[in-house]
Amino acid sequence: MLREDLQNALKEAMKAQNVLDTNAIRMIIAGLKEKDVEARGKGKPQAEDAELLSMMQGMIKQRNESIKLYIDGHRPELAEKEKAEIAVIERFLPKQLSESEASAIIEALIRDLHAESMKDMGKVMGALRAKYAGQMDFGAASGIIKKLLS
Repeated sequence: MLREDLQNALKEAMKAQNVLDTNAIRMIIAGLKEKDVEARGKGKPQAEDAELLSMMQGMIKQRNESIKLYIDGHRPELAEKEKAEIAVIERFLPKQLSESEASAIIEALIRDLHAESMKDMGKVMGALRAKYAGQMDFGAASGIIKKLLS
């Protein structure tokens, strides 16, 4: 479904001659193809949607870091370009969970996994990544988990 959405969006952006959207979608598709090559190396036919969503979250994180650098370097026009690319990438991600929703999910997951200490953090993070890839900021989730397990 995600692959079809990307191809259709690329066609629409090209028809509309929207250079920014076209370039951003092509960048996502290139990342998708890289993930597919990695998956074939592991014996899978193609990358799973969860891997693709995580890749797109990583793209957003990179752009947010670039925005900070561009603002510090007094290059607001480049920061705006990065913000526009983030908006394009976010169109293909599922709705992001709020902090309270994420906290409630993490609390329930900790109970279900019987996690009791920081030693169980990896198990909780693994389960979160499997179920909520692309829907949650895992950096913030890590902080919530640490607070709940300590």
